[in-house]
Amino acid sequence: MKILTTCGAAAVVCILILVMCTGCTTDQQQYTTQPAGTSGEESYATVLDAGTLDARLEEYPVATLSAAEESDLLYMQEEEKLARDVYAVFFETWGMQVFKNIGKAEQTHMDSVTVLIERYGLESQSESSVTAGVFAHPELQALYDDLVKTGILSPEDALRAAILVEETDIVDLRDAMSRTDNGDIRYVYENLMRGSENHLRAFARNLEQQGESYTPMVLTQVDYDGIVSTSVRPGGFS
Repeated sequence: MKILTTCGAAAVVCILILVMCTGCTTDQQQYTTQPAGTSGEESYATVLDAGTLDARLEEYPVATLSAAEESDLLYMQEEEKLARDVYAVFFETWGMQVFKNIGKAEQTHMDSVTVLIERYGLESQSESSVTAGVFAHPELQALYDDLVKTGILSPEDALRAAILVEETDIVDLRDAMSRTDNGDIRYVYENLMRGSENHLRAFARNLEQQGESYTPMVLTQVDYDGIVSTSVRPGGFS
């Protein structure tokens, strides 16, 4: 299942509407200071180095891609961009270090997918690939708009929206991996998955420190608990 098909995006938008109605108990104007990030956030921000990736990809043959593999690569590139762009807005709004650190990491995630796109001679949508908040996939555009609308209500809503981004990314990566046997693509997706799990841990940790709880919207409760209860996994291409 690609969770952000038109139907899937509509479901996520409905979730966000519920969050907006029930998750925000404090008016934004009551925050006279911006909450600071907690110490050690850098360890959660999984940075993936595109230069290292180039060297590692030499170990894999360049295969012929299926239509599904091509579609998934272009989609995942924009989904990583969505995370980057959303967190940039949240950092500007709330000044929480976790959004700045993980937003920078999301740029490297996007760059890693771009390496694969260029390796296979695919073309990204030029405007959407460079302009913040603009996406070629309509469902991602709608999701971005609703995430931002939700996240500017309060720091807690921003953290909940960020967790939803990472949940969605994890499930979409799982689905994309199920549609490819290419070693190079699976290698990148596996590293992106590790990063998304680390980022989910960071946002969940910050939300807990705000005295708030979270019920997973996309992952099962078992999957979610399994991720947040385990240690951060080392970043980078190993």
